[in-house]
Amino acid sequence: MPLTTANAAAEMEAASKVGDPEADALVSDLIDNREVDGVNHLFRTINKLGKGQDYSQLPERLAEFMSRAEADPPGWSPADVKAAEGFFAHHHGEVSMLQGTVGLIGTYLAPTGAFTLRSTGRLGGVEGPGRRLSQSSRLFVDMGNKGAMTDGTLRASVTKVRLVHASVRQLHKKSGEWDYAKWGEPVSQKYTTGAACVFSTQILQAMRNLGIDVSKDDAHGFMCAWHYVNHYLGTPEKWLLPKNADDVEQVWNQERDKEWKKTDDGLFMTAQAIKFYRELLPPAVSDAFIAVIRVGLGDKYADMAGVPKSPLDLAGKPLAEGHKVVSGIGGGLLGGSAKKTVGVNPYKEVLGVASKHFNAIEKYALTHDKDDQPQMHQELGDNR
Repeated sequence: MPLTTANAAAEMEAASKVGDPEADALVSDLIDNREVDGVNHLFRTINKLGKGQDYSQLPERLAEFMSRAEADPPGWSPADVKAAEGFFAHHHGEVSMLQGTVGLIGTYLAPTGAFTLRSTGRLGGVEGPGRRLSQSSRLFVDMGNKGAMTDGTLRASVTKVRLVHASVRQLHKKSGEWDYAKWGEPVSQKYTTGAACVFSTQILQAMRNLGIDVSKDDAHGFMCAWHYVNHYLGTPEKWLLPKNADDVEQVWNQERDKEWKKTDDGLFMTAQAIKFYRELLPPAVSDAFIAVIRVGLGDKYADMAGVPKSPLDLAGKPLAEGHKVVSGIGGGLLGGSAKKTVGVNPYKEVLGVASKHFNAIEKYALTHDKDDQPQMHQELGDNR
């Protein structure tokens, strides 16, 4: 039975105690046999674990796992692929940027998730934002590539992330430091499905906040894409996100405030991310960029995460509603003056420029130190 507002609370409570038994068994064995470095090397050197891929280069256990993991999501159809590709044909650049900013910061608002990320090597330390962006960018970029859901490339990218999640679970388990009574399972199915909500329906809400028009058909296509990703992350059918955008939004609106909290870990992660953006963007661009993130999240959640306020987002809100225009928004970003036509939404222009710069950040993240693949961990805090 799919998730609904009636069953979501009980199902997510159950999901908080469940990991991914098949992936967990495989990764536990790889860790015990000190094979993680070898698998990570394969992740880096095999360009595409795609359709018809020869798995002979992989350890036998991993090859068997990858073969079993190829099955399509339940009820998956060519119409779902067409709908997903339709969404990305219209919104790939801006949604990739929003997933890598509003989406990532949204995951820091889940206390257990923020603690898990901060405690796992470079996913949370000083190098955390770049590493986290690198490990997520491939997924965000691949989602929008034409053919990614039919040629096996997206499935392979997501399955690698699934194995990273399993390595995090196993290392916390082996550390003896994880409080299972308090936190449930590390990177549980509840966290995985919750993160899928953040990167899907929360992003659609951010697009609305920023005045971006998304058709009902396109919203459906985006949810199809995340239903697909959710499946390849190892989520059982009963906890998969529905393909209906309205249904997922209703569930998320009901459950979000139970899950999102202000925490020291979340504030730390957000501060690191904001610092990372500022260092990689010109000053005028970074101000407008952070304003876009804040408006996308909305004041309540931006405050909770610690996204700084700026004159740009405070002045921009009436603009987004078409009430008045404040000159100079973005400074150099928009050429020193804003359009004076009532009803113009400057965020569309800001988003266009910001997306261009953010895509450059993603390219940097994907190529910096050749860190272009998700990496499993051999030990907790091992700086991978």
